[in-house]
Amino acid sequence: MNVIFQSSPWWILVCLLVGAVYALAMYQPLPRLAGNGGTIGGFDKRMTYGLAALRFVVVSLLCFLLLNPLIRSLRTLTEKPTVVLAIDNSESVAAAGRPALSQSLEKLQQLRNGLTERGLEVAVRRLGDTISNTPSGELDLTQIAFSQRTTDLSGLLSGIRSDYEGRNLTDVILVSDGIFNQGVSPTFGQYPFAVQTIGLGDTTAKRDIQLKGIVANRIAYLGNQFPIQAEIVSSGFQGRSGTVVLRQNGKELARQSVSFNQAETFNQLTFQTTATQKGVQHYVVDVLPQPGEFSTRNNRQDVYIDVIDGKEKVLLLALTPHPDIKALRSILEKNQNYELDIRILTGSTDPTPPADKVYDLVILHQIPDNGGVGNALAQKYLAKNTPVLFVLGNQSSLGPFNTSNPVMQIAGAPNQSDKVLGVFNADFKQLNFDPARLELLSKLPPMLAPYGDFRLQPGSEVVLYQQVGSVRTTKPLLALNVTSPRKTAVLAGEGLWQWRLEEYALTDKQEVVDELIQKIIQLISVKEDRRKLRVYPIRNEFIAGEKVIFETELYNDIFERVYDRPVRLEISDEKGITRSFTYTPTAANSRFEISRLPDGAYRFRASVNVNNRTEQSSGQFVVRDLQLEAVNTTADHGLLRQLSQQTGGQFYSPARLDDLVKNLVDRPRQARLTSTEEMNEIINWRWLFFVILTLASIEWGLRKFYGGY
Repeated sequence: MNVIFQSSPWWILVCLLVGAVYALAMYQPLPRLAGNGGTIGGFDKRMTYGLAALRFVVVSLLCFLLLNPLIRSLRTLTEKPTVVLAIDNSESVAAAGRPALSQSLEKLQQLRNGLTERGLEVAVRRLGDTISNTPSGELDLTQIAFSQRTTDLSGLLSGIRSDYEGRNLTDVILVSDGIFNQGVSPTFGQYPFAVQTIGLGDTTAKRDIQLKGIVANRIAYLGNQFPIQAEIVSSGFQGRSGTVVLRQNGKELARQSVSFNQAETFNQLTFQTTATQKGVQHYVVDVLPQPGEFSTRNNRQDVYIDVIDGKEKVLLLALTPHPDIKALRSILEKNQNYELDIRILTGSTDPTPPADKVYDLVILHQIPDNGGVGNALAQKYLAKNTPVLFVLGNQSSLGPFNTSNPVMQIAGAPNQSDKVLGVFNADFKQLNFDPARLELLSKLPPMLAPYGDFRLQPGSEVVLYQQVGSVRTTKPLLALNVTSPRKTAVLAGEGLWQWRLEEYALTDKQEVVDELIQKIIQLISVKEDRRKLRVYPIRNEFIAGEKVIFETELYNDIFERVYDRPVRLEISDEKGITRSFTYTPTAANSRFEISRLPDGAYRFRASVNVNNRTEQSSGQFVVRDLQLEAVNTTADHGLLRQLSQQTGGQFYSPARLDDLVKNLVDRPRQARLTSTEEMNEIINWRWLFFVILTLASIEWGLRKFYGGY
């Protein structure tokens, strides 16, 4: 602990001098008078010197505190080596039987106790756990419920890597059967720790027939035919044949035969059916059971097809070929409700869209342009008040752009640009974005945006601001205006393709950037909804077992948000069974949750009474029962061995857990020392305040007690 002065230490002498002068002035000797007996100020000399010393200390300390000295302290923490016990608690692990699994869990309990007794810190992680809900060391491993309906081993290990970054994590013990059905293979990841694997489950191939997968479009159009393809895998039924049936609402639509010619066979069958009803239609593909099958849970799969009348037509009009065009195409094609027409004005054999075709949304990529190639064509759609998304680039002409959009004005010189990052505007509330997810934007490559002064038009809102280097500006990078007659959004930069590539490199997914652009496009292209009651599920599909959540919006005659009105919600399943609920949305919570809905397609209708009028809202959603854990129950210990070999670990069977404990304990490990330096102001020490107050009180009390003034 060191004292650091923010001014010259010589000022301490001045503080002492001030304290001495103050004490001398208070307790200076008085002239000898008759009867005063040679005392000073009415006190004897010993008392006077004592009071003067107290006054000297108090005044000197107060002056010293005015110098605002700092205390530097160094705190050192010792972090023991940590081992994470990662348990695959999915349903497939328990397929080999609970007795064998219970024995393995008892040995794992002994393993954890043995490692803890030898000085290692042992944490437990399961599928679905996060760092905030990781169970403590007192969790009884023998009571773990193996009920997870999906297995993402890569996500489990990646979550551990992220949560324990910078900590003294040496090993992860992965307890699994090696089967994964979500995410990528864990062998594709890079981990800064050794992965020791313990193989559970049964590696013996089962005599079974599996409906491995269903290939079908999520959307079909009313009156059209569409295919449903079934993939069937069989093991141990050579020389036999089976039957595959397609049903809808309990009615058999078609059936086909399949032959199992070999011990291991793979067959594909295609059913052609016609979309005859609007809405979500529920189909069932079922392989009729064979005698001697290991499990019949994997013989059936549900298919949900959303039958609609037509698609929204989107025109992507670009000046020249550009990687951003491919990025926009990939984003739009994720939503099958869009019919995309791409026209490139230069270098294309057919650059002009049909004159009679009506579009619901137009995306202008670097149009208006400096050469004026696409300006006249763009004005044709701008005059019709068709919703527009402008994407600016080096070839954009800012003059015609400024006169064509109601979002922003840019005053800048041609062919000058800035490299900018995107920063989410937390005050943007029109769409439900997760600010934590959008922090990823700070890690993405910069876009090229026009250099100049940006000015927002009335009614415009900023979604992303520009950040130049480490400086956050108030210039908009992505903004929109939905209050003007033509709903318009502007992405004032090029380089969207780089954002998508870098996001995939960082997360193995392309979700954050795609969701951002998709929601902006949906917002400006959606038809205006003037209903006063809007009740809708937060997603169109839910997984069996999770809560179905409804969002509720209620408006008065001038479309101000209102609350505290009871809403009646009726939900009907495919069998016609209706469930009724009543709830009251509030400003603090406008959502309503329903638990334990069985799988199936549902329709809902909500109603509320506003000003003696009944307002209604309706829709549909799906609860899907994923049987991923039943599709494959044969343990894959080869994958576990490969993972251990890549990371410097070893593979162990449950019978060799003592060897695992010995190897982990015998390996030399050192605790990690972490030092933290802290700077604190002495004036913040509370005890020092009470010391000064006590000294001053003693002096004052003694003066009064002995008749001083």
